[in-house]
Amino acid sequence: MLKVQNLHKEFVNVVAIDNLSFEINEGEIFGLLGPNGAGKTTTIRCLLNIIQPDRGNIIFNGSKNYNIKDIVGYLPEERGLYTKSRVIDVLFYLGELKGKPKSFLRKNIFYYLKKLDMEDVQNRKINELSKGNQQKIQFIGALVADPKILILDEPFAGLDPINQELIKDLIKGFLNEGKIVILSTHQMEMAEKLCNKIILINKGKQILYGTLHEIKQKFGRLNLHIKGTNLDENLKNFSEFESIDLYENYAEIYLKDHFDVKEIIQKLLMHYDITSFDLKEPSLHSIFLSAVKQSGEKL
Repeated sequence: MLKVQNLHKEFVNVVAIDNLSFEINEGEIFGLLGPNGAGKTTTIRCLLNIIQPDRGNIIFNGSKNYNIKDIVGYLPEERGLYTKSRVIDVLFYLGELKGKPKSFLRKNIFYYLKKLDMEDVQNRKINELSKGNQQKIQFIGALVADPKILILDEPFAGLDPINQELIKDLIKGFLNEGKIVILSTHQMEMAEKLCNKIILINKGKQILYGTLHEIKQKFGRLNLHIKGTNLDENLKNFSEFESIDLYENYAEIYLKDHFDVKEIIQKLLMHYDITSFDLKEPSLHSIFLSAVKQSGEKL
């Protein structure tokens, strides 16, 4: 288990992390979420021991004195590969930095190259690869030393849908070994699909924390999606609606939480030619925007 307790970090005139606390169990993928500038990168740098927090504790399996090099694999948002070196040399080098023997690394390197359909590029230089393939090599570099914790900062950037699925499969395999994944992203839809537990932060402050189910139960309001032939701006005048996104023949309606849905639908049918309607749970994106607004913080 990884525990973060009251983590706090300030720079000149800026509170980058404001007393964050969370726990991650083995076999969980944990979403560290928020917009640009929220404090995600500073939190990661504290976890990696690149910078020291002003106060707070980071505890892995009951100990504050773990060797970060031995347990964490890291995929940074910015590519950090040696572009004029061969793929195979870069991967061996990254693994050797973790103190792993070449025999151990060779097995892992070729396993992951095969999994990501990259066997044919092992002798090519990094700068000869596409951006997507460079991202895949960097992902292998994070995994090659068999870490206990994998920290991924925007891991799907530059990847097409097919390669995104390949990366997801490797992440799931990593979790099945009882390890921990921390996913840092501002892509709420991706986090909603992958994460067991999430923390949403903004301006260094915790906005939401818990499992997705807990968060939707506590903060979510049902959304009504309708299609109709005569939808118009008057929909925005309904007192039962928190807000509405209106398109030509389609509307996404965010309901207030103290109105009866059946009565709302009956009222809509009296005024509009509704061809279909669907009641959905709110997206993580909409919950985040609403929670930030309620907290008084600005994006």
